[in-house]
Amino acid sequence: MSNSFHVDEAVPFVVPLTRRFRGVTEREGMLLRVGRNWGEWAPFPEYDDEVAARWLRGALEAAAGDWPLPVRDDVEVNAIIPALAPTQAAALAADAVLRDGCRVVKVKVAEKGQEFADDVARVAAVRAALDDAGAESARIRIDVNGAWSVAQAVERIEIINDLADGLEYVEQPCGTLADMAQVRSQTSVWLAVDEGLRLAGVVDDALVQLVCDAADVLILKAIPLGGVLPCLEIAQRIGLPVTVSGSMDTSIGLASALALATALADGPLACGLGTGRLLAADLTQETLTPQQGRLSYMRLSPDPSSLADARVALAPDRVTWWNDRLMRVRNLLEESVSS
Repeated sequence: MSNSFHVDEAVPFVVPLTRRFRGVTEREGMLLRVGRNWGEWAPFPEYDDEVAARWLRGALEAAAGDWPLPVRDDVEVNAIIPALAPTQAAALAADAVLRDGCRVVKVKVAEKGQEFADDVARVAAVRAALDDAGAESARIRIDVNGAWSVAQAVERIEIINDLADGLEYVEQPCGTLADMAQVRSQTSVWLAVDEGLRLAGVVDDALVQLVCDAADVLILKAIPLGGVLPCLEIAQRIGLPVTVSGSMDTSIGLASALALATALADGPLACGLGTGRLLAADLTQETLTPQQGRLSYMRLSPDPSSLADARVALAPDRVTWWNDRLMRVRNLLEESVSS
């Protein structure tokens, strides 16, 4: 990607979700246009400017049209099950199989305000729903978002592994790579690293070693890590199996993740790109959702009417907040290049 941080158009937006996810019921961000191409910039509000700057690099890469050519046409996709009550989780799991054709399901656990018993009930309900839907071979992975201690992780992974009839992997069971390495030495279940890499900053030799000690699978998110090309470099450098995941994106942002997943030299594990089902409205005419459990590579542009609606729906103070944030973070990028 070039070091030009110019954009021709920047449009703040908000879209509603079908249900609460990651503690929110709507998704805010900005679409950035350079020429005819669009990128999505939607770092979560609690992230500082330095983290948001990496997201901006990823959005600008998409807007500049700087994606590599794909080496495969499509990728397998996992369904996503939020931290819902067992009956709701079971219904979503059945839909994932019968409607979307998914054979891998990621279940959120360790939600704030819930107990481990809630996680147990949810995973058990999902396993039963998959079996009832004729998907006995479907695989379950769970995402802890770093919420467990080492002792909790070791104990709870074994319990949920039995309930799931064998977990594919556990994503970010603890908050630090050091703690994950301790857990990994005490379980045969694969562990996957997400935040431990994504929020770490510079991927130097020391971090590569920490990741390899802590994890069996690498979660890569194209926009949060600075773009498709940086992610390809990270994947090659670390050398672990990869799951490409989204970041609660609209379909514009999911297209960046698809560009990464279809460009990896080695085929990824089932990708976390089924989050289109969480959107109650989108910025494109049709939302990217799995077809027979897969998604195909494509470039997308927003539907003008949908984008206009999403722009008007954002409160004026939030429009100002996003515009100010963009100016501030873009200045930070320019300073980092000039220094």
